[in-house]
Amino acid sequence: MTNKIVLLSLFIALFLGSYAQSDSQSEGRLIELKAGFRFQKTQKLYWENGITVDFTAKKLWDKRIHFGLSYISSRLGSAIKSNAVKQDNILFSTSLHFMHKKQFQPLVRVNLGYFYADYEEQIFDVLQNTAFLFSLEGAVTYEFKVPFVLSLGTGINLNTGNGMEGAGTLFPFYYQLSITYTFLK
Repeated sequence: MTNKIVLLSLFIALFLGSYAQSDSQSEGRLIELKAGFRFQKTQKLYWENGITVDFTAKKLWDKRIHFGLSYISSRLGSAIKSNAVKQDNILFSTSLHFMHKKQFQPLVRVNLGYFYADYEEQIFDVLQNTAFLFSLEGAVTYEFKVPFVLSLGTGINLNTGNGMEGAGTLFPFYYQLSITYTFLK
């Protein structure tokens, strides 16, 4: 599953990159593409880390609206060399950036996605291990003068569970830090 996500992300990056063109008014590219790493900590539970891609375009309210794709997993966090539950998250996001032409940009984000927990033991097969993800996030980004962007935020999963109704390891509150490189701007 991890290989498919990485290949999908690379395909999207290459596809979007092939359509990058300079604006005729020398205001930069028509599209903007960033990719990098996302580090996420669920409150009172696991570290889940992975990759993230962010896309915006001049036609998306002058680059105020961004679309993203992230894959994060405890396999790349707390489950490394431990008995933590191996869980995967695929997130599709839409965000609205305020003060979008400044280096410091507050934003709000809506995430939709899919959650899967691998409990590994057959005894746990009675527990629900998948869920549809819906979360809201508030964050701030800082765009450095070099092509790196730092994003720090907090979010809430609106559909958590207790194991019998919903996945038991899907907790409500999380914190995230993303570091991305701007490929196109």
